[in-house]
Amino acid sequence: MIRDRIFSGEYAGGTKLVEERLAEEIGVSRTPIREAIRRLEQEGLIKRKKVIKPSEMDFRHLFQMRMLIECHAAYMAASFMLEEDHKKLRECVEIGRNGSPDEVIEANKLFHDLIVRASNNPIMIDTVDRMQSIIFMFSTAVVMHKRPFLIDEHDQICQAIADHKPELASRLMKEHLEADLEFALHLMDS
Repeated sequence: MIRDRIFSGEYAGGTKLVEERLAEEIGVSRTPIREAIRRLEQEGLIKRKKVIKPSEMDFRHLFQMRMLIECHAAYMAASFMLEEDHKKLRECVEIGRNGSPDEVIEANKLFHDLIVRASNNPIMIDTVDRMQSIIFMFSTAVVMHKRPFLIDEHDQICQAIADHKPELASRLMKEHLEADLEFALHLMDS
């Protein structure tokens, strides 16, 4: 519930999370609140009981890491992705075009997860899993503000993977993540 309020913006960056007040708002004792805050700190969403307020450099660092992992994962997916996973990838593109905002957010997450998992590299998968909450926070903003060409880019990446063109899939993923970063930085400035 606290995570949802962070993602929705109800608890904006810099908001101090006070256990007593949260326990009262949610209707539980302080113990589960304390445990939830500890988990959110491990996920990187909270620092010193305050919701993180990512800086431009935080965005850049996150996207540098994503590019390292996801461009290689796209390369690998073009060689090794199973047909059933490619069908799911294609479904994500279709949901991106026709789904509700919540469905598009979920489809965006699944699209990137499927590609990373197709790498069959447990260390890459684990690294992305540990970054997932912060990635979700940033990508939700990108989807909710309807970044132009987002779904077209997914479609092109999906097609490059289907055509078994690893270099193209990797390059398209890089361009896609660069566009996400620039859009996120633009949102930050507005």
